[in-house]
Amino acid sequence: MKIQFLVAILGLAISITLPTFAQQKETLDPQLRQMIDAFANKYAAAVNHNDAAAIASLYAEDAVFLTSGGPKYGREAIKKFYADLFQQFHISNYTSKADQYSPHDICTAGTETLEIGEWSCTIQGQGGSPVELKGYYSSIYCREGEDWKIKMVSSNTTQ
Repeated sequence: MKIQFLVAILGLAISITLPTFAQQKETLDPQLRQMIDAFANKYAAAVNHNDAAAIASLYAEDAVFLTSGGPKYGREAIKKFYADLFQQFHISNYTSKADQYSPHDICTAGTETLEIGEWSCTIQGQGGSPVELKGYYSSIYCREGEDWKIKMVSSNTTQ
């Protein structure tokens, strides 16, 4: 009985919040869109240079990066994740593109925003052939003073 009640409450919460995201399709903040685009360019440059420190600098100190191997908690753990990845693989041609409705404000104070989109890259292991990868991601950005940082990223691989 308690589980059914919790499921009903969760369903109600989702049904209330989804229209909010739908309404935001028409009211994209152009400055926020520019910030997200500039941030995406910095992130892509750091990935394409296989620079774990530059990638980590874009994350909040207490950020969470959800990987297929489990979550990485904090900027230093994220930096280590990328450093280890770049020791095994060379990544190039990384790009990302936000969906047409991103960003979505998720905080009334304007200090957090959600972006959803697609990514792609070429990955090559030592002595291996290049492999094209693609997937989807969601990122939550938060304002730290005058700067925006990544608070949470979740991504998957579809190819």
